[in-house]
Amino acid sequence: MLELIAIALGGMVGGGIFTILGISVSMVGVYTPLVIILGGLIASLAAYSYIKLGVYYKDEGATYSFYKRTFPGSSFAASLIGWWVIFGYISTLALYAYTFASYAISSMPFADSEWARKFVAGAVILIFTLINIWSVKGMGKIEDLMVYTKLVILVVISFVLMSHSQTTIPVLLQNNNDTSILSIFIVASITFVAYEGFQLVINAVNEMEEPEKNIPRAIYSALFLAMLIYVVISIGAILAIPFEAIIQNKEYALAAGAGEILGHWGSDFVILGALLATSSAISGTVFGASRQMASIAKDGYFPKFLARRVNSIPVFAIMCMSLLAFLLVIVGSLQVILEFGSVTFLLVSVLMAFANFKIRHLTKSSTLITIFAFIGLLCGTALILFYEFNSQPQQLVFILVIYASLTAGSFFYSRSRRVQAGV
Repeated sequence: MLELIAIALGGMVGGGIFTILGISVSMVGVYTPLVIILGGLIASLAAYSYIKLGVYYKDEGATYSFYKRTFPGSSFAASLIGWWVIFGYISTLALYAYTFASYAISSMPFADSEWARKFVAGAVILIFTLINIWSVKGMGKIEDLMVYTKLVILVVISFVLMSHSQTTIPVLLQNNNDTSILSIFIVASITFVAYEGFQLVINAVNEMEEPEKNIPRAIYSALFLAMLIYVVISIGAILAIPFEAIIQNKEYALAAGAGEILGHWGSDFVILGALLATSSAISGTVFGASRQMASIAKDGYFPKFLARRVNSIPVFAIMCMSLLAFLLVIVGSLQVILEFGSVTFLLVSVLMAFANFKIRHLTKSSTLITIFAFIGLLCGTALILFYEFNSQPQQLVFILVIYASLTAGSFFYSRSRRVQAGV
């Protein structure tokens, strides 16, 4: 059980709090801990269907396999979920790399240079791409160490910040009484990506004992612990660091704030935690998602060369994912990458809820909870798109073009596969 919880926590606590803190404070201020809790509750809605489908199918292929097996007569359904899931992983890979770069150069004179961040992000993607191609076993040992170390560092950061508080929650609430309920729910939906990763537990279904009990226990426990860690850090940050400093340095808010409060060592300690968190998340994402990409390609829904393996390693899938993540870093800002990740995994979770609803009598799911989860996840997706429509319509067009392209690509490959099969 402890190992399964560690797998999920390692997937979730991968730079998410370092990424969402600055953006959340800039949008809702003192209500940041609340939106993090709401984001966790949205993630719990998504987890319900994943758990029910995971226990029923006991398939380590998780998302893609669940949808393919639930709709065996629709090659487009399998192709669509495959394309969307892989793009979700590509966007989170870009997000973690961007966050790594922001913290890595945060103490340097060119910390605010957008192109310096993009260059460092590309470099770290390249490094972990090569590591995953050449030394999988060695990376696994390093990653275990990084996961546990980053959790210890995050806990220490939380208590250090709270012990140096400069104000109180009531005072902050008096100064932030103009935040709307709609804004709170919008930001909660945007922070959803910080909880992406809990489904990694299902990938270990063949190695675990009593999956019927351990899958739900591990996922819900990990979600609660991730939410607790995020909330404590966010409370410490808003109490100890002036909002102006968080907003001004939102790409590396914790490092900048810790530097002002604790001096050089405090900043370095936070930077170390951020680099460990994002490094383990980058490596884990490249490792797991590239294998899923190769599996989808083997089924004919991606170009066939992506399924090729060298010494059991999906080299071409790893290189393709890393290249696309770097391109997303080049063309997108931190916020648009964050929104891509949240929208994609919300959409995928909506489809998972729909799949669970379809076979709810087999998965022994509550009809009421399944419908509530479907509606809640759909509303979360709509809120992000509504925010984009009102604040940055050009960015919304960019997002819609990406999803239209993904859908068109999935349709083309599903049709090609049907033609080859003579259907």
